[in-house]
Amino acid sequence: MASPPKVYFLGNPEKPNVGETLDRLRGFADTRCNVVGSSLSLDGREAVDAGADRIIVLGGDGTLISVARSLGREQVSLIGVNLGKLGFLAEFSVDELEESFDRAVSDDQLITHRTVLNVTIRRNRHDPTDYLAINDCVIHAGPPFRMIHLALQIDGERLTNVSGDGLIVCTPSGSTAHSLSAGGPIMEPGVEAIILTPLNPHSLTHKPLVVERESVIGIEGHRVNEGTTLIIDGQASCPIQDGDRVAIRRFEKDWQVVHNPLYPKWHNLTTKLHWGQPPTYH
Repeated sequence: MASPPKVYFLGNPEKPNVGETLDRLRGFADTRCNVVGSSLSLDGREAVDAGADRIIVLGGDGTLISVARSLGREQVSLIGVNLGKLGFLAEFSVDELEESFDRAVSDDQLITHRTVLNVTIRRNRHDPTDYLAINDCVIHAGPPFRMIHLALQIDGERLTNVSGDGLIVCTPSGSTAHSLSAGGPIMEPGVEAIILTPLNPHSLTHKPLVVERESVIGIEGHRVNEGTTLIIDGQASCPIQDGDRVAIRRFEKDWQVVHNPLYPKWHNLTTKLHWGQPPTYH
């Protein structure tokens, strides 16, 4: 007889009423699985140390991304409970998780594996700085908001110089975030690829580009602003100076998120982003 799955609860302490929601779900789960801990925290390493098979994350999409980044090489499948706005990645409401709880914590067929990016920044003789990106890394012009110039390489081969407001490099999971608003393609989360989307490029020939997931993308600042910044998932940032080099490659581990079995695969795209819906006439 298989042992019950081990579940750990994490809640975003900045969300209102998260403590009450965590207590409700933990009480519901206690008789259905082995609850190995809970915390109002965004640090998933606590759950790894407790041997969790699933981490139930209470918050929203940003909370889910924070927890996934914190796990590093020790990725555990995440169940996102939306206490925020859109809930594109955090697919479950509280009621929906209770309704489908047994499947969500035990059915591995519901797990989707998604690319993570490793972003390395090198400046002269300084030690390199590394970040993990779940959605995207964005080089943004920043103040005084003059056009910046970035040299772009792929696998060591010079590709082009991008002039404009910056560049987005994102995963398929992140294709529906900043990249989409900048004109990038929508991609299925499990596609093995990396997307490059120029921000307001000076040349009309600089269109979004999709490359193989194993590609190594090199970016060097040739002429940037005082406020030019590299932004990771909208959560971490680092200033970029002339001559700084950024290397972006696939991280060795994918992150894992559990799909809500109550809805079809494309539910979020069609109902939350309204993709493919006809215009509304009044």
